[in-house]
Amino acid sequence: MKIVDFIPTEQLKPFIKTYRIIESQDELINRVLPGTSLTIAFRCKGEVNYVKGNSRDNLPLTAISGMRKSARLINYSKDTATVIVHFKEVGAKAFFKEPLHELFEESVSLDNFFPQQKTAIIEELLAEAKTNNQRIAVIEQFLLSRLHDYKPDELISNAIAIIQSKKGIIKIKELADMLYISQDAFEKRFRKTIGSSPKQFSYVVRIKAIIDQKQNNQNLIELAFDAGYFDQSHFNKDFKLFTGQTPSEFFKFPSFW
Repeated sequence: MKIVDFIPTEQLKPFIKTYRIIESQDELINRVLPGTSLTIAFRCKGEVNYVKGNSRDNLPLTAISGMRKSARLINYSKDTATVIVHFKEVGAKAFFKEPLHELFEESVSLDNFFPQQKTAIIEELLAEAKTNNQRIAVIEQFLLSRLHDYKPDELISNAIAIIQSKKGIIKIKELADMLYISQDAFEKRFRKTIGSSPKQFSYVVRIKAIIDQKQNNQNLIELAFDAGYFDQSHFNKDFKLFTGQTPSEFFKFPSFW
């Protein structure tokens, strides 16, 4: 598998983290962990499926995925190429006026948001593109055509920064108080902008922080304790929900993105 990241143009940088191109010459299965933002996948060639137990669900050519709390196994057939648009946490709202929280744990065709004729043109152009730069140019042209007059919610941006600085270890009531807003109003505003509740978002940040620190050979039990897990079974349950594996299984052969 070959993975290459591309930086967005200046006009799209406020809303998009990166474009990730995944190419696979051989068939393989990859583990995708939950992230902190929405993504759009544009399949340029080949077949890509979700693996669920003994079944495989074929992904559409263009699919938007909301935030998740659990890992997914994705099967790439031989000779595949996919471009993943990783939005910034508050960035997707610049392109979609629909309630983003309805996409939580979901992956649906982009046809649900744009006219099928429009997405068909994008899919055709991507299939004809010969280089990665051409693929990125097609996608950026599409995104720029969808970009509406939008200013990121500063309060929610501040909330994201606080949650990440605390590695997800913060009570939502405390966070709302820090931002001088009622908890109920804050949670509604957060879901509308980010696509998940602040509690769900904090959970993803917390487990990702533990995994990142463990990759640096820190002690897992100590990391879990520092992250607020005082019960080993509770941590193991959350970790398996997040990764699909027990901690020992996951770190024995860590292969994910």
